Amino acid sequence: MSWLLVLPIIIPLVTAAVLFAFGKRTEWQKNFSFASTLFLLLTGILLLVQVAKDGILVAQMGSWRAPFGISLVADLLSAIMVLITGVMGFAIAIYARKDIGPRLEHLGFHPVYHVLLAGINGAFITGDLFNLYVWFEVLLISSFVLLTLGGNKAQLKGGVHYVLINLFSSLLFLTAIGILYGLTGTLNMADLARQLAGLPAGLVTTVAILFLIAFGVKAAVFPLFFWLPSSYHTPPMATTAIFAAMLSKVGVYALVRAFTLLFTQDPGYTHNLLAWIAALTMFTGVLGAAAQTDIRKILSFHSISQIGYMIMGLALFSSLGFIGAVFYIVHHSIVKASLFLVAGLIKREGGSFELSELGGLYKRKPLLAVLFLILAFSLAGFPPLSGFWAKLIVIRAGLEAEAYWLVAVSLVVGLLTIYSMTKIWQAVFWKPAESEPVKPVAGSLRPLYMPIAGLALVTLMIGFFAQPFYVLAESAASQLLNSQLYISSVLGDLIGAKP
Repeated sequence: MSWLLVLPIIIPLVTAAVLFAFGKRTEWQKNFSFASTLFLLLTGILLLVQVAKDGILVAQMGSWRAPFGISLVADLLSAIMVLITGVMGFAIAIYARKDIGPRLEHLGFHPVYHVLLAGINGAFITGDLFNLYVWFEVLLISSFVLLTLGGNKAQLKGGVHYVLINLFSSLLFLTAIGILYGLTGTLNMADLARQLAGLPAGLVTTVAILFLIAFGVKAAVFPLFFWLPSSYHTPPMATTAIFAAMLSKVGVYALVRAFTLLFTQDPGYTHNLLAWIAALTMFTGVLGAAAQTDIRKILSFHSISQIGYMIMGLALFSSLGFIGAVFYIVHHSIVKASLFLVAGLIKREGGSFELSELGGLYKRKPLLAVLFLILAFSLAGFPPLSGFWAKLIVIRAGLEAEAYWLVAVSLVVGLLTIYSMTKIWQAVFWKPAESEPVKPVAGSLRPLYMPIAGLALVTLMIGFFAQPFYVLAESAASQLLNSQLYISSVLGDLIGAKP
């Protein structure tokens, strides 16, 4: 069991070390990266199966029992996130074989990519707040390198925006950790949940706001999201896709973990604040998307908007709300990354990201048009695709909680999402091309179509066979609501001791 917890971190770290050692053999790097991500995907599947079968898995590093050592913990939410990381890591590794040129490969794209995957999985599995901070820093360093790899002006400008705001978030996170350690004498999350229950609610809520801001930057929620649209459109699409799929989800995961396990003393205040943040994130994100004419920027703003739905599920603080949040995270990770990969193909087939310079791809590239339609319809929430069920669950949770204003905002945002996706369809695929088609790029583009088609198939499967995915999300939500189960799994017989 402990090896299943450690492998999602060890596999990409060992891969990165090997790839750094053989930096000049680019073809070998591609093959080794592909094999490693496949192994990571298989590990994610085994971990989810094991957690679903045996319950929450815990490993104490160095045999130091919690809360004195480093704990690795996988409940269903963590296992789902590790599996999604494996799916997206594998799909994007296939895409990167064609998308990433020799120059970026020589500069170290492949090893840094695996350092990023290690940081993502480390954040999902750690049971300790300080180690969560460490994995956040691994994420920050590796994502900054990937963002600026190649060193063109737009990348450097976006990278500066990205790193400055995230350094502020890290500083705030570290400050909040210090305060929390001063109050409780522990940073193990299970032990913190036990200790915080005995502190004054007002004091705990004050600390919670610091974590909300720090994690809110990582999740790109209102009003802390401005780093995302200024940076996501600058790197190659393989890099942008893994960012869109997983980076902001680490922030969302941290918010879910913190506000279901640690900061539940005053949900009337904290979760009402989360509801307002969710509404403003949804609305400002979709308005930003509606105002853009560059496909990458439209999709970047939509990433912000869709995060609002996940936070909405958390804010409702109910079983159905948590089910919706988990379901939405899975759906969005797959669909949004796929749409960025489609954007990369549009650039190669049509010659531009700008809507006014595109057209006629429906006739010339019908497969690309079909893939875009499937993914765009899913993002907009058309039945019976995955996005429909994700939105339906969250909206039902809002109605059940009588948060009618929040439901109204989510419905309006859904309509504006349809508008934005229709705008891309009409400009890129439907209208006649105003200029001669671009000359075909050298070599086959089939490797770029394959992962997109595979991910589109996944979103179709989730849509047409939603019941098993709903049951899995329901089980994950049940564990989130029953925080005592997480605490007892990590601390064992220590839970009987007084805080």
